Amino acid sequence: MTAQGFELGLNSFGEVATDDRGTLSDAETVRLIVEEAELAESVGLDVFSVGEHYRRGHNDSATPVLLAAIATATERIRLGTSVTVLSTNDPVRLYHEFSTLDAVSNGRAQLVLGRASATDSFPLFGYNLADYDELFEEKLDLFMRLQREETVTWSGRFRPPLVEQQLHPRMPPGGIPTWIGVGGSPNSVVRAARYDLPLMLAIIGGRPQRFAGHVELYHRTLEQLGHPERPVAQHSLGMVAETDEEALETWWKYWQPLVAQLAEERGFYKPTRERYLQEVDSGALFVGSPETVARKIATMARDLRLSRFDLKYDVLNLPREARARTIELLGREVAPRVKQLLTKEPTHV
Repeated sequence: MTAQGFELGLNSFGEVATDDRGTLSDAETVRLIVEEAELAESVGLDVFSVGEHYRRGHNDSATPVLLAAIATATERIRLGTSVTVLSTNDPVRLYHEFSTLDAVSNGRAQLVLGRASATDSFPLFGYNLADYDELFEEKLDLFMRLQREETVTWSGRFRPPLVEQQLHPRMPPGGIPTWIGVGGSPNSVVRAARYDLPLMLAIIGGRPQRFAGHVELYHRTLEQLGHPERPVAQHSLGMVAETDEEALETWWKYWQPLVAQLAEERGFYKPTRERYLQEVDSGALFVGSPETVARKIATMARDLRLSRFDLKYDVLNLPREARARTIELLGREVAPRVKQLLTKEPTHV
């Protein structure tokens, strides 16, 4: 991947923002996300993605609808998902939603498929967590067949069979760009290679370089299966401000309560100030001035052979002004600086 081909994107989980009047409503936050996608396009970013969550404070539960709204407000930026929980989606419905989005956006739709780290969707839609792996494998098989085959006959355990079904509107031949999201499982890395799909590394804590072995496994498996090289991308959290100090203090104020909650729910590490500074310095938080964030992204691009980096920029109650400033600085200052740094020492992809 050349420096000029390196892509930068944004991820939103639909998290509620604040302004000088207080906390925005859910509806105001949804409209804000559309505005932020417009801003992302105006500053030259490549991709805007929305997650899929079902809990208070998040407003990304109807991702294709939100992306369709963004499609009508933008012209160039590609539109994707930071994760689509395929395990609790119906592949036929998902195909229809994203073939329609691709048509509305004139070919800009893409998505990242994952098994889910937050499992709220399982009881909500009547699925058993005991089927966690089998659900994903079966639904991925069907979804990719729907994308890659004109007419599909299929049967499985978790949905009624299909007999010579052809879906409309049609996606382009071969489907739309579809990534496999990986949070650390080598089996998921091999699965991405087996289905000949690009790899999205969701790195939210610890040294990102620990995923280098996963990247090597991915490329080695692709080669063994006779597939060509595919892109590898990274998703991580962070914020950009004019100075390192401003970014550090602002992000800590809103990130610390989130991680404290996750520590109770999922056994995450306690969000001490010392651990926070370690994550910013050498871990998975991309927080700082444009120069600091650009240098860290360029380092990850080289170390993990990335072709794309997505910044998850919203966190619960973060002021809308801080969100907007991150988007502006990422597009206008970080992106060109990353490409400049990679021109001097390109990645090996």
